Amino acid sequence: MSHLMDTSGHGGGSVLAAGTPTIDPAGPVPQLVIAALVGVVVIIALITWLKVHPFIALTIGALGVGIGAGLAPDKAVTSFGTGFGDTMTSVGILVGLGSMFGKLLVDSGAADRVVDTLVRRSSKAALPWTMALIGALIGLPMFFEVGLVLLIPIIVLVAKRSDVPVMRIAVPALAGLSTMHAFVPPHPGPLVAISTVGANLGTTLAFGIVLAIPVVILAGPLFAGFAARWVDVPAPDLFGARGGAGTGAGGGSDPAHEGRQARRGRATQDTASLPNGKSDFTRVISEPRSPSFAVALVGILLPVVLMLAQAVREATSPDAAGTWVGVLDFLGTPMIAIGIAAVYAMVFFAIGGGMDRSAVSKSLESALPPVAGVLLIVGAGGGFKQVLIDTGIGGVIADAVKDSGISVLLVAWVVSALVRVATGSATVATVTAAGIMAPIAQDLSSPVVSLLVLAIGAGSVFLSHVNDAGFWLVKSYFNTTVGQTFKTWTVLECLISVSGLLGVLLAGVFIH
Repeated sequence: MSHLMDTSGHGGGSVLAAGTPTIDPAGPVPQLVIAALVGVVVIIALITWLKVHPFIALTIGALGVGIGAGLAPDKAVTSFGTGFGDTMTSVGILVGLGSMFGKLLVDSGAADRVVDTLVRRSSKAALPWTMALIGALIGLPMFFEVGLVLLIPIIVLVAKRSDVPVMRIAVPALAGLSTMHAFVPPHPGPLVAISTVGANLGTTLAFGIVLAIPVVILAGPLFAGFAARWVDVPAPDLFGARGGAGTGAGGGSDPAHEGRQARRGRATQDTASLPNGKSDFTRVISEPRSPSFAVALVGILLPVVLMLAQAVREATSPDAAGTWVGVLDFLGTPMIAIGIAAVYAMVFFAIGGGMDRSAVSKSLESALPPVAGVLLIVGAGGGFKQVLIDTGIGGVIADAVKDSGISVLLVAWVVSALVRVATGSATVATVTAAGIMAPIAQDLSSPVVSLLVLAIGAGSVFLSHVNDAGFWLVKSYFNTTVGQTFKTWTVLECLISVSGLLGVLLAGVFIH
């Protein structure tokens, strides 16, 4: 059984298998090139200048490219709809299940437990490395924005307790989070790139984790020493008193919180502010009613282990048969692996966190609205990709890249980085670059297609600046100036991007 995400000739067939070699161009080559360039410029202008939502911008740009390239209007609409539907089928379910898992991870206290356990067992010298690990672990199941809001108060609390400069703590945690977001499924960016170019999810997951380790070390603990010297700012005051009574965002006593604390048992850690999806609230980590560290860690790693096991089986014993092969392939299918993790969270996180059935239902329900916009952007990116293929533009782009003699991996990074710098959105950069590079992927081996996904992911986080919401979130939380945010967050993102590219290019020398 091939991966659900294998949509190319490398692992099963469908959309891209009928790609550019068998499609007649919709118009002359100059017309196709002009249509593609104008379409991308229109998308960028709509997002950056007119502040149009990326979903609408991608839709308008895709339909404009199709009609401008010579497709009949109804054919352009059909092509866009086909690509949208195919992408949502392969990516939408996974994003929804992953969001539910992440929400239960937070609401049950499982995320608290992982962080608390790792921090308590770390010395002051080891704290930057521990925070990098925490950022990576939280980054595996969490969407970037949710993970960032979750990590900020943890970073501040750890910095105040340990009397370590806040940037020594913040930079490694943010590096771990951002690196997972760029390289490792089930984040929407890597997922849509995998689906669009037809990569094998298990192989990409394995490569992404291996690549992430040195990238996190370089952009995290190693860079943190420089960042702390360049920007020596105090930890912001996000918390109230220690111990017993919690304090809300406004600093006052919260009787409802005190009642929860009394019911749950003896509080063992400081009060910390954590996200509830809409605003910060106060929570106390308590021994009796939080999932254990082992239970939480198993839940986080479960889908990764299942998908990696299937990928290893596929690589080492591709012709194997038997019951165990069928079971392993079934469990390693992305939808099943992430679905199992979601059910695990419903059972073990909920029980460990003292959640009743109504609380679990509310948590699952509240997990979906925040990802609706992401799903629409991802789907529109899939529609844009299909229009490029059906007009024949993809074939023109593929031929141009092959004839140029430039590394396909470098081209993928440049395209993604340019869109990222122009729009400020890693997701838009990923879906746009993946659509442009999809036809080229058909002529590459399966491992190289996985590297192509990672090159796109590396480019998608390059040079975060004033048009990126993440830039302003970091600036606001740490009370830094624009210049200080450039010296820390922007440099961190560039290190992740460039070191990720170098790692991909190095791997490309040995992988063909």
